[in-house]
Amino acid sequence: MDSNIANYTLEYAGILIEAALVLFLACSSRRKGLGPVAIYLTSLLFAECARACVWRAGGVRSQEYFYTYWSTDLLLVTSAFLVVCLFFRRACSHEEKMWRFTRLLLPFSFVLVTAFSLLFYIRHYGYLFNSYFIYEFNQNLYFTCLVLNTLLYLLLQYIESTDDQLGLLVCGIGIQFAGPAATLALVHLTSAQPFTQSLNSLIMRLCTLGMLLVWAYAIVRVKEKTLDVPRRKVPALAGVVVNLNM
Repeated sequence: MDSNIANYTLEYAGILIEAALVLFLACSSRRKGLGPVAIYLTSLLFAECARACVWRAGGVRSQEYFYTYWSTDLLLVTSAFLVVCLFFRRACSHEEKMWRFTRLLLPFSFVLVTAFSLLFYIRHYGYLFNSYFIYEFNQNLYFTCLVLNTLLYLLLQYIESTDDQLGLLVCGIGIQFAGPAATLALVHLTSAQPFTQSLNSLIMRLCTLGMLLVWAYAIVRVKEKTLDVPRRKVPALAGVVVNLNM
C-alpha cells in the first residue's frame, strides 16, 4: 500500500511539473535550442496521461493498460534516443569534424540495437508483447541511450563547452536513463518477480522526477551559451593575438 501511495504521489508530481514546463516553453521567448526538451517533455506528458486514463478505466491488470503502457514506453524510448541525437548536434555545433563522425555513430547504434532486438524476436516469434521480450528490448534501448549520453557528457568536458544549459540537460537525462537501465536488468535477471517490478516502477518515477527538477532549473534559471566558441579554443586564439602583437 505504501508503495502504491509513493508511486501515485511521484506520478502526479511528475505530470504537474511536465505540464508546467511544456506551458513555460510554449509561452516563453527563451525557447531557442530547447526543441529536444519540448519533444521529450510532450512525450512524457502524453504517456503519463494516457496511462492514467486507461488505468482508471480498466485497471492496472487489464489488457488495455498493458498495451497502452508498452506502446507509450516505446514512444518514450524513441523520443529519448532522438533527444540524445539532437543534444549531440547542439554540442558539436562548432565541431564539424567531430559531428561528421558522430552522425555516423548514432544511426549505427540504432540499427545495431534494432537488429539485436529483432534476433531476440525471431527466437520468440509470436510473442511480440511477451514480458521477457519487452524487458530485453527496453533494456537494450535504455542502455544504449545511457552509453551515448555518457559519451556526450565526456564530449562536453573534452571540448570545454561553455553551454552550461546543455550540460545540465545532459546530466538530467542521464538520471532518467541510469535508473531504468539498472532496474530493467534486475527485472530481467529475476524473471520479473513482483518485488523487482515494483522496485522498477518506483525507481523509474524517482529518476523521472529527478530529471524534471534538473531540467526545470536549466530551463528557467540557466541561459543558453553566450560565447560562440568552446573554451578550449580561446587559449589558441589568444596565442595568435599575442604573436601578432609581437
